Amino acid sequence: MTIGCIGMGNMAQALVQGWLDCSALTAGEVFAYAPNQEKLAKNAARIGFCPASSVREAVQKAEVILMACKPYQIGSVLEEIRGLLPGKALLSVALGWDLARYREALGDEVRVQFIMPNTPARVGEGVFLFEEAHSLAPGEEAWARELFGRLGKVFVLPSRLMGIGGAVSGCGPAFVDMIIEAFADAAVKYGIQRAMAYELVSQTLLGSARLQRDTGIHPAVLKDAVCSPGGSTIRGVTALEEHGLRAACQAAIDAVMAY
Repeated sequence: MTIGCIGMGNMAQALVQGWLDCSALTAGEVFAYAPNQEKLAKNAARIGFCPASSVREAVQKAEVILMACKPYQIGSVLEEIRGLLPGKALLSVALGWDLARYREALGDEVRVQFIMPNTPARVGEGVFLFEEAHSLAPGEEAWARELFGRLGKVFVLPSRLMGIGGAVSGCGPAFVDMIIEAFADAAVKYGIQRAMAYELVSQTLLGSARLQRDTGIHPAVLKDAVCSPGGSTIRGVTALEEHGLRAACQAAIDAVMAY
């Protein structure tokens, strides 16, 4: 299917770049529009998609629309393209625009799937939350899940859990990046060069995460396996507990959910 991207910011670029790199789509199947035409042209040359001179052109040339502009822009965009949408499928990665909100704006004239992505999609390790409630045709739904699944893992959540799911997976990369930076700072403090410190810490987090994900072993069991009686690791674990690691992580999610 051909895709028309409305908006070509960092997230849309990561998705399109990933799909082209893994041959899930070809350059001729991806059309994109962004208001800054000069920047759009440069990104098109770098990534390989087809730039559109107007939002209407991007929609007209595509079977599936990827709504990837800023959430506050969507209302005005829909007014401009409303007449072009009937019969098309719309995949929306804009925060807050779920099926219910699109139905308020468009009625039932467009088939919609709300998806919450995250930035690790750029390296094929993304998390994609698909709202359980959608109006895609069965073939379209399977195609969309397969397409996004090429860049990571797809999870299906009921509408009421999309918020907390997005807080963990969407905001989570920033929190993990802070942890990477903090442990790397500690490594530098004791003499490791900065570049190696980042690589060392990132690989440690990546390996630990994959070990838990792929084995399904409870994180506490994996942690206990590293903590020898009276050893160095349990001393570090105790220090993390004393300084409130768990409470800080949970407070971060509480802050996101309260926004």
